[in-house]
Amino acid sequence: MSFETEYQNWLGQENLELYLKEQLEKMTEAEKEDAFYRNLEFGTGGMRGVVGPGTNRMNVYTIRKANEGFAQYLLKNVENAKERGIVIAYDCRHFSPEFAMESAKVMASHGIKAYVFETLRPTPELSFAVRHLQAAGGIVVTASHNPPEYNGYKIYDETGCQLVPADADQVIALVDAIDDVFAIDVKSEEELKAAGLIQIIGKEIDDVYTERVKALEINPDCNKKDLKIVFSPLHGTANIPVRRVLTECGYEQLHVVEEQCVADPNFSTVKSPNPEEASAFEMSIALGKEIDADILIATDPDADRVGLAVKNPEGEYVLLTGNQTGAILIHYILSQKKAHGTLPAKGKVFNTIVTSDMGAAIARSYGFEVVSTLTGFKFIGEQARLIEDTDYEYVFGYEESYGYLIGDFVRDKDSVQSVLMCAEAAAYYKEHGKTLYDVLMELYETYGCYREALVNITLKGKEGADKIQAILADFREFTPITVAGKEVVAVEDYKESIHTDLTNDSTTAIDLPKSNVLKYTLADGSWFVLRPSGTEPKAKVYIGVIADVIDAADAQVAKIKEDVLARVNEIIA
Repeated sequence: MSFETEYQNWLGQENLELYLKEQLEKMTEAEKEDAFYRNLEFGTGGMRGVVGPGTNRMNVYTIRKANEGFAQYLLKNVENAKERGIVIAYDCRHFSPEFAMESAKVMASHGIKAYVFETLRPTPELSFAVRHLQAAGGIVVTASHNPPEYNGYKIYDETGCQLVPADADQVIALVDAIDDVFAIDVKSEEELKAAGLIQIIGKEIDDVYTERVKALEINPDCNKKDLKIVFSPLHGTANIPVRRVLTECGYEQLHVVEEQCVADPNFSTVKSPNPEEASAFEMSIALGKEIDADILIATDPDADRVGLAVKNPEGEYVLLTGNQTGAILIHYILSQKKAHGTLPAKGKVFNTIVTSDMGAAIARSYGFEVVSTLTGFKFIGEQARLIEDTDYEYVFGYEESYGYLIGDFVRDKDSVQSVLMCAEAAAYYKEHGKTLYDVLMELYETYGCYREALVNITLKGKEGADKIQAILADFREFTPITVAGKEVVAVEDYKESIHTDLTNDSTTAIDLPKSNVLKYTLADGSWFVLRPSGTEPKAKVYIGVIADVIDAADAQVAKIKEDVLARVNEIIA
């Protein structure tokens, strides 16, 4: 069906909400095509899109369609799904409460009990709640750190983990089989609540989750009173839980960016509600300088990512990358558990194929196995489940994109846990005369200067999506011989599941799910990865380098970036 036919179908619906009809009538031809040329797809973080009318938009009808498919999947694949029910949480974005209740109504209309949080809650608490309530699955309505015009929908299995591809593909097939989104039968909220099929939850889950997070402390008696913390939830869901956990654990000098503690769907005080972006820390840095804070912490809107800024020797705040924070956390957790005699005899640390090798080097120095997964924390959550009945213990999991998980009672990245552990590390090291910046420099001296970069190439709309695919196709067909003056010695093609050693032209199989990702390793150990974002209209370039000194590593990062982007720009010109 053409986009114009789909557009006319929507426009002609008699019961279409007035606000959606008005938006349809104002669309240009280009806007029509972008809104209707495809259905929203599930990526590494679920289904995300701009809010508005259309098959390629987030609205009550695409939400119903997604839930209709997910409900059918649960009834078919999860034992006692109706009785066990599904847990639903949401963030502060436009239409998040409405989309959450619409999800509950679709599920409950199938007889699946829906537990809906009373107000916005962090994504990791949803993951915890699924496991705590022994539910059949979970849903979070969120677009994480995307711009204000976006919203999204993430689905979780009975273990509290986002659905991995094999399961997500089944849901997608059921969703795609739905021909008429306007014919989905949904009962009223009042009727479903009266039947006990929609239940509102809140404090009882908050309390149990908070206690589990607090129990992660390794050095609960370290000097917390002298640590000055600035915290910003960037208008999102971490505001209450993070402040509660830090306060109850004894951090007395907690200063919040008040303007950013407001649950604002427009994220009015930031250019982007993303702790990966330096601009997100502008207000935190100003407050930090005012009170002479030791550490600045920011979380994204759905509270699964956390960013840090720490003082360098000149007293300036330096933003740590996700890889650097991950390395510091691994070092702190392992060194302190070793000191307390609580290190597991056999443990595993999990990262992804685009994560810096520094954290892995630290973990291996303690004798732990390191497992690298595809990008997407669902793959780490899956690995945590797979070792449950083995001799191995879950030790730590993280992604370069500012997501960390310390305790696997949650099966998604958890900024509430991470904030507590970052604060504890900062307090512990301050008590010993060090900043987290000092710790990072010591890690460089011990393990080498690991430096990295991430380049986001934004290419919106249908044309942009085609260009992103063209970039991957061109690199796949024409393997670069040299990059930044270094020979390319290996290629990992995760779409074809093949690792090729170019020095001897040998190949080995890659035992990971297929994904449109390419990784190139250079003769000096540097590497870069190309992949399309699963949640945004972007092509991503990841770069990793190790050298003896920081300047040499940064120079090599810059050279690789220049060469790769020059070729990318030729492809999309």
